[in-house]
Amino acid sequence: MNSFFTRIKSRLKKLWQNKWIKWALIAIGAVLLFLLGLYISIYLGVFGKLPTLEAIGSIKQEQATQLLDKDEKLIGKYYIYDRQPVKFEDFPKHLIDALVATEDSRFYEHDGIDNISLMRVFVKNLILQDKSAGGGSTITLQLAKNLYGRKNYAIFSMLINKFKESIVAKRIEAVYSKEEILTLYLNTVPFSDNTYGIESASRKFFNKSVKDISLNEAATLVGTLKANTYYNPRVHLERSKDRRHVVLSQMVNYNYLAEDSLDYYSNQDLELEYRSFNHDLGLAPYFRAEVKKQLESILDTLKSPDGEQYNLYKDGLIVHTTLDYKMQELAEAAMKEHISKLQSDFENSYGKSAPWESNKKLLENAINNLPQVKAYKAQGLSESQINDSLSLKKLTDLFSWKGDTIKKISTIDSLKHYLKFLNTGMLSIEPTTGAVRTYVGGIDYRYFKYDHISQSERQVGSTFKPFVYTAAIENGLDPCTYFSLNKVTYTDYDDWTPSNSGSDEDEDPYINYTLENALSNSINTISVKVMERVGIPKVLEQVEKLGISKKLPNEPSLALGVAEINLKDLTGAYASYLNNNRSVKPYYITKIEDKSGNVIATFQPEISEKEAYNDYTRQVLLEMMKSTVNKGTASRLRSTYGLKNEIAGKTGTTQNNKDGWFVGLTPKLVTITWVGNDNHAIGFKSTGMGQGANSALPIFAKFYQKLNTDNDFNSITRAQFENPSEQVLDDLDCEPTKRDGFIKRLFKKKNKKTTFN
Repeated sequence: MNSFFTRIKSRLKKLWQNKWIKWALIAIGAVLLFLLGLYISIYLGVFGKLPTLEAIGSIKQEQATQLLDKDEKLIGKYYIYDRQPVKFEDFPKHLIDALVATEDSRFYEHDGIDNISLMRVFVKNLILQDKSAGGGSTITLQLAKNLYGRKNYAIFSMLINKFKESIVAKRIEAVYSKEEILTLYLNTVPFSDNTYGIESASRKFFNKSVKDISLNEAATLVGTLKANTYYNPRVHLERSKDRRHVVLSQMVNYNYLAEDSLDYYSNQDLELEYRSFNHDLGLAPYFRAEVKKQLESILDTLKSPDGEQYNLYKDGLIVHTTLDYKMQELAEAAMKEHISKLQSDFENSYGKSAPWESNKKLLENAINNLPQVKAYKAQGLSESQINDSLSLKKLTDLFSWKGDTIKKISTIDSLKHYLKFLNTGMLSIEPTTGAVRTYVGGIDYRYFKYDHISQSERQVGSTFKPFVYTAAIENGLDPCTYFSLNKVTYTDYDDWTPSNSGSDEDEDPYINYTLENALSNSINTISVKVMERVGIPKVLEQVEKLGISKKLPNEPSLALGVAEINLKDLTGAYASYLNNNRSVKPYYITKIEDKSGNVIATFQPEISEKEAYNDYTRQVLLEMMKSTVNKGTASRLRSTYGLKNEIAGKTGTTQNNKDGWFVGLTPKLVTITWVGNDNHAIGFKSTGMGQGANSALPIFAKFYQKLNTDNDFNSITRAQFENPSEQVLDDLDCEPTKRDGFIKRLFKKKNKKTTFN
C-alpha cells in the first residue's frame, strides 16, 4: 500500500516539474479562485444588493389597468408594460406541458439550477462545439432575469449577471412552490410585440383568455419565447409555424403528447385574431382616451390601503364602463362605410377649385396656426427660413380611406392633404341613465387626435329648433297654431332676413304651416317667428333646464342654431324627451376595482332633479320629431334605408353648409351624429351634399341597419314608443298647411319688416 502511494506521489511530482502542466494547473486554480471570489462578492452585494427571501416572497409586479365594457369584455388597457396576471388554475394543462417540454424538461427535478443540463452544455457546447446544446437556463433562472433584469457592468457583465440570477433562482425555489414559479413566470415573461405575460399575449394574438387557448395556440406562444421578435406570428407566420412544430416535437419527446398526434397538430393552419391594445389602435380609441383623462382625475382623490395613490399604469386596476363592445363595433363600421364614400364625393364636388389647394388665405392661416411655425417664430427665424423648413420633403405617414401610405412630402403638402378630410362625432346613450353605449370621436385616432364629442363645440343648426318649440308649447302655444312661410326683416337686427333652404321661387308666402309641419320640414322663417312669439329669454331658460349651461347668443338667429354646443351636452338634453322630461349627463364609468377585485369607487347616473317641461310638452315634441322621420327632412330613413324602427329625429345644417347633424331618438337609445371639416372655413360645396340628411343621417341609418340584423339588440330595435295621450292626439289633429284667404292675401306683404319683440 505504501509503495502504491509512493508511486502516485512520484508521478505527481514529475507532472508538477513539467512547466506546461504546472502553469496550466496554476491557471485553472487561479480561474477557480477568481470565480469563487467573484461569486462570494456577488453574494455579499458588492455588485448590488440581492433581493432577500422576504423581498422575493412579496414580489409586486406592475400590472396593466383593464378597461371593460358593460358586459365585462376587454376594451383596452393602460400600461407601461402590457402585463395582465392570471392564476395557475387558469392555465390549461397543454400550456404548462408545452412550456416545460420546451424550456426546462427537468423543471420538477431541480432546485433552480439544473446541474445535469449545465454539464451537458459544457461538454456539447464548449468541448464538442455543438451549438444545438442550448444554454442550460431553467425556467427559474429565466424568472429571476424577468423579475430583476440585468445590469451592464464594465467587464464580466454576463458572468456577473448569471451568478446573480443563480443566487436569486435558488432563493425563489426556497420561497415558492413549482406551481407558483410557473405562475410568476408566465405572468412576467416577454412575448412578441412588447407584450408581457401569457394572458396579454393570448388576448393580443388570439383575442381570447389564456384559459381558452388551444394546444396549437399554446405551442405557438411558447415557441416565441426563444426569440420573440424572430418568431413573432404576426410578422413571420411561416417561421412561427416551424417553431410551433419544434415545441410539439418536444412535447412528444417528453411524453406530453402522443407521437401519432404530431402530424395532426403540425399540419393545422395558424389562425390569428390579432388585437392591438396600442392606445392609438383598436376599438373605441377616443373613448379610451377620454376615460383615461377622467381616471387620472378620479385616482388623484383615492388612496390605496397602504396610503399611497393608485397608479393607472402599474396597479392593475379594473375599470368597468358603460360602453357596449359589439354596438361600438357596429357604430365604427357604419361611420367608416359612410364617411369614406362621402369624402370621395366631397373632394370630387370641388374638383380643381378645392379650397385646400387654391385658397391662399385659408392656407396661409392654417400654416400660421401650426405649432411648428409658432415655435419657429418664437426662435426668431425669418419668413424665408420658415418657408424653407416647411418645404423640406421627408417621409411622412399619410391617412387615406383607401389605405395608409408613406410618401416623401413637405409639411405644406401634408397640411393640404389633411385639410381636405371630413371628420365626425357620434354618441349613443341610454336615455334613462346617460350611460354611453357608443363613442366615435373622429375618423381615425392615429391621425386625428381631436375628440369631436368631448372637446369640440360646433354650431348645432336646426337641431336647436326643438328646444325653441319646446319653450313655445311649454308656455302655452297651441300645437295647431299656424305660421306663415313669408320672410320677415327684423330692422332692429341690422335688417336681418332669415330665409329657408332652397329657392325663393318655390315658396308660397300665403301658405301657413302648423308647428308640427314647420318643425318636421325645418322651416327657418317659422322657427324665428315661434321664438319671437315665446321670447328669447324663455328659450334660454328652457335650454338651461335641459342641462346646457353654456351662455348662448341672445339674438333671433339663435332659433336657427347659431349657438356652438358640445355634442355630449346636446345628447344629454335630447334624452329628456325619452326620460320623463329630465335631462341626463352622459357618463362612462360605473365602478373601479383594484387588482384583487375590491371596489374602490362607484359612479351613479347624473339625472336632472327637476323636470325641464311638463309631460304634455314632451309628448307633443316627440310626435313632431316622429313626423320629421315619417314625412319630413329625415324621411330617407324610411325611403332610402328602409328602417321600420320606432324613430323620432331632427336633421340640422348650419350656415354655408359647414356642419351636418342628425339626432336619432328611439325608445331606448339616443344617438347624435355630426359631420364637418375641422377647419371652419371649409364647408360642403352644396346644400344637397352638406345637409344633415345627407352628411350625418346615413351614419345613424347604417348603424341601425346593422343593429336590426343582430338579435342581441332586439330589446332596443324592437322597442315601441309610449302611446301619446288623447289630448295630445286631438291637439295635433289639424291640417298641416292652410292657405290665406283672398282678403288676407290682398293686404299681406310678401316681405314684412318689423322689430323682434
